[in-house]
Amino acid sequence: MAKNCGFSDSLGGREYDFTMKQKHTCYDTVYPFLILSAHQLKMLDFEPVTILYGGNGSGKTTALNVIAEKLGLARDTLYNRSNFFGDYTKICSFEAVGRIPKESRIITSDDVFDFMLNLRCINEGIDQRREELFEEYQEAKYAKFQMHSMEDYERLKKINAARRNTKSKFVRDSLQDNVREHSNGESAFLYFADKIKENGLYLLDEPENSLSPEKQQELLRFLEDSVRFFGCQFVIATHSPFLLSMRGAKIYDLDEEVVDVKRWTELGNVRAYYAFFKKYAHEFER
Repeated sequence: MAKNCGFSDSLGGREYDFTMKQKHTCYDTVYPFLILSAHQLKMLDFEPVTILYGGNGSGKTTALNVIAEKLGLARDTLYNRSNFFGDYTKICSFEAVGRIPKESRIITSDDVFDFMLNLRCINEGIDQRREELFEEYQEAKYAKFQMHSMEDYERLKKINAARRNTKSKFVRDSLQDNVREHSNGESAFLYFADKIKENGLYLLDEPENSLSPEKQQELLRFLEDSVRFFGCQFVIATHSPFLLSMRGAKIYDLDEEVVDVKRWTELGNVRAYYAFFKKYAHEFER
């Protein structure tokens, strides 16, 4: 499992030297250089659950992509590496306890979105097939048919099935297990449940996207159980107060001028939620 990851030397080291050499090139950005070190994040020490918290541009996703690249983790969706991504990962280092399990992977919002998009395409194909079956049902139910040879047997079975069943049952039986009737939240949760195996290391980039508050809490319980009972390790980038409350999580606040470890109840957006609901507590007591 992952123990710690060093992102770069100090600003007086190789990162600084590399970026200075690019001053007179045609590139207008040296991303991911100077992103994490801007708030002096030089090292992450991983626990069974490590959470990266911060606003847009704080470097949460950058950190996950660097870790995934350095560890060679599997991923489903390509990402924008930038011209200097390979140079940056070369000067990063990590220490692992034992081997990184082969089931380990990074799971991003794009992975989940693509999965839901593919599922929608499957369902649209099923919908088209459903319409075709409606027509077959009508045709078969009222067909005038005489069997002349064994070649007509399949046609006879279809007619008898149509006459025996309601239209919906005929279609459902014909489609068998191909129909997937899930909301976006249910589909997203299914993706996590399918990808997360025992004893794996998983990097999750804003897994709360597409999940309702109820589903976020369900994901929270699933992740906690995966750590407690199935030996998984997670590094999670999130804003979700539900996921931030995960038991035993070590939380890095990337919004701080100097990155600091905090309790979840000390984080800015959690405090904002708390203040809002506290202000309107009387509305809930009616």
